[in-house]
Amino acid sequence: MSDVRLIPLGVGEAFTARNYTTCLALGLDDDWLLIECPHPIRKMLREASLASGVPLDLERVRGVALSHLHADHCSGLEDYGYYSYFALGRRALLAVHPLVEARLWDGLLAGGMGEVKLQGDPTPVRKQLVDFFDILPLSTATAVTVGPFSIECRPTVHSIPTTAFRVTVGGRMVAYSADTIFDLTLIDWLAAADLIVHEASDDDGSPVHTPYTRLAELPAPLRARMRLIHYSDAFDLAASVIEPLEQGRCYTL
Repeated sequence: MSDVRLIPLGVGEAFTARNYTTCLALGLDDDWLLIECPHPIRKMLREASLASGVPLDLERVRGVALSHLHADHCSGLEDYGYYSYFALGRRALLAVHPLVEARLWDGLLAGGMGEVKLQGDPTPVRKQLVDFFDILPLSTATAVTVGPFSIECRPTVHSIPTTAFRVTVGGRMVAYSADTIFDLTLIDWLAAADLIVHEASDDDGSPVHTPYTRLAELPAPLRARMRLIHYSDAFDLAASVIEPLEQGRCYTL
């Protein structure tokens, strides 16, 4: 059986000056799924490839699972769509819940991708989301598949529509909290996984993120299967009772 590999391309929160923002690459053999897609996604892939020794670039990526439309999670979608269209000659696959997709084009991408005027064109050509992306709607009722990856989603409590994920591949399951308040019902859902990747905030009073202190109170066997992401530059990595993910490191499940 082939190993399932997890490579954090970015581990930082929105205001990080030290790391890239949150993004994961999940792989089985030569198939890769990205969870989130911040900018600069190809540079993130290249640096993670050099750090881990695993060849990574967008042509190896089956698709992106996107949790929500905050820029620290989705600002690389224009690069992903354009590179797929112009360099790879294909549409980029994006797995996203309909509530998140509803604002994806008009609220995010249309300003940079809605018109394309190449040299020699007399007028710009109007484009739509489907010109660049194959949208795979996620459902809270059933899993959807992207190559060898089976993706389940669940809403989180955040400031805009957001979904957490459970991804099963190669007989292993990786769960990802996305951005969320501390929510024991969500943690119970994530706990079915072999590995749980959960966001952690330094701010104990954050109304939209999970305080690290609440995660640190969870039972030790659960914490042992949990890894932290979306942490600040000031987060004390050495003092954490839950292992923080390391950017560019390849984890084998």
